[in-house]
Amino acid sequence: MKQEITRILHEQGYILAYKFDKDEKGFATIKIALKYHPVTKTPAIKNLTRVSRPGLRNYTNVDNIPRVLNGLGIAILTTSKGIMTNKEAAAQRVGGEVLCYVY
Repeated sequence: MKQEITRILHEQGYILAYKFDKDEKGFATIKIALKYHPVTKTPAIKNLTRVSRPGLRNYTNVDNIPRVLNGLGIAILTTSKGIMTNKEAAAQRVGGEVLCYVY
């Protein structure tokens, strides 16, 4: 799940680069290079809010998929077709569990 979320953040332009490593014991680590504006040095990810948590899952259907900052941000959902953004889920007409909001 962490690898798919990292891939989505890279595709959407929120992170610069990423690399998955495994150590000698088989544990995986993710190295992420964050993206910053070249002039103002502000980060590309201004806020990352976790929505679903183990004590309270947040599910949505295709008609109520959330829009983040009126379409400027993304919501990451886990669906029956995999982990995807809110725009991809709306295009494929699937709902699921809302994991987080990124803007």
